[in-house]
Amino acid sequence: MFGPARAGELVAKAPERATKPIRQVNMTAPMMPRNGDTQPRPKIYAGQLWAGGVATAIVAALVAVVGILVCRWLFGIPILAPRQDGAYGNVATTGLALAAAAAALAATAIAHLLLLSTPRPLTFFSWIVGLATVVVVLFPFSTSAPLSEKVATAAVDLVIGLAIGSLLNGVGARSIRTRRTGGAYPAVPSRGDWQETGSGAYPRRPL
Repeated sequence: MFGPARAGELVAKAPERATKPIRQVNMTAPMMPRNGDTQPRPKIYAGQLWAGGVATAIVAALVAVVGILVCRWLFGIPILAPRQDGAYGNVATTGLALAAAAAALAATAIAHLLLLSTPRPLTFFSWIVGLATVVVVLFPFSTSAPLSEKVATAAVDLVIGLAIGSLLNGVGARSIRTRRTGGAYPAVPSRGDWQETGSGAYPRRPL
């Protein structure tokens, strides 16, 4: 059926076709879950959260004391106590420091509850702390104290609220870890691990 020349040509081309190198192509494959629920679920590290809350309480108490010292000693505004009580004042200064520490611990408990129960906990926490700070800042203006003492007390309360809110926001963000439950993703070949032949592309076999 074939002449001698045609048969010789086919025999000569057969080895050349067999030794033709396989061309590699780069492809991407969708990562699909294999089994079960694979939605990321956050894990809350309560120890780290409350350690940060205690540290925030100490900072808030110190902010209260420093704020009162600055107002009474540096600016000469006798807030929370008469002028003759000196730069520190009286027991009211200690009371404000303890109240600031208690507020920081209460804010930590609220942050912990929000982290466990709400979809965007730090957003809700920022709103709660912000609104509570506004209430505390406005409260001195409802008293009969001189205007300078009202402004100074409101300024100290504002700094305390900002310190608690900013510090606990950072602590809350560091206390969240995302973990994946259920099935795992299948192994997907990396770039360059796909080969193409005349029948299509497939993962390259390991050597």
